[in-house]
Amino acid sequence: MTNVKTEGQNCRPTGYFRAASPPQGQCTSNCCVGGTVYFTFQCSPTVTTQTMANLTLRTFQKALAKCDNAYHSDDTPVVALSTGWYMGGSRCGKGIVVNWNGKSVKAKVVDECDSTKGCDAEEGYHPPCGYNIVAASKAVWKALGVPQSQWGQLNITWSDA
Repeated sequence: MTNVKTEGQNCRPTGYFRAASPPQGQCTSNCCVGGTVYFTFQCSPTVTTQTMANLTLRTFQKALAKCDNAYHSDDTPVVALSTGWYMGGSRCGKGIVVNWNGKSVKAKVVDECDSTKGCDAEEGYHPPCGYNIVAASKAVWKALGVPQSQWGQLNITWSDA
C-alpha cells in the first residue's frame, strides 16, 4: 500500500471496492475493469514549491466543471486536481504553475479529479483518480512542449501560482 507524507498525516487509501464491468457501450476510454480492486483517497501530498504529481490528459469540453458549472476549451490551460488538492473547492478559479523539463505554464483550477469514487454511471465508468493527479487540458501539454506522442501521463511538479 502506498504511503504519502501529507501535512502531519500519512496519505493512505480511505477505502476500496471491486469494480463491475461497465455496461456495453457506456465507456470508451480509461474504463474500469471488472473484478479489479480500486483504492480511494481523501488526501494528497502537501503542496510545496515543487509538488510532485502525475499529469494526465483530460478534455473539459464534454462535462461541466465543478468550480463554475461550465465547459472549457481544450485550447485553454485548465486543470482538475485530485480530491485532497482540490480541498472541497477552495482552489477553484485559482492558478497553479505546472513545471516539466525546464518549462512552466500557469493553469486555472476548474474541477476536481475525484479520488473518492468511480466505476459507476455518475463517474462515466472511469476509475477513481489517484491521490496525486493534475488532469490537464491539451493547452497545458502544448505549453510544456510535450511531444504529442507522449501525451497521456507524465511526471511533473506543480505549485500554487
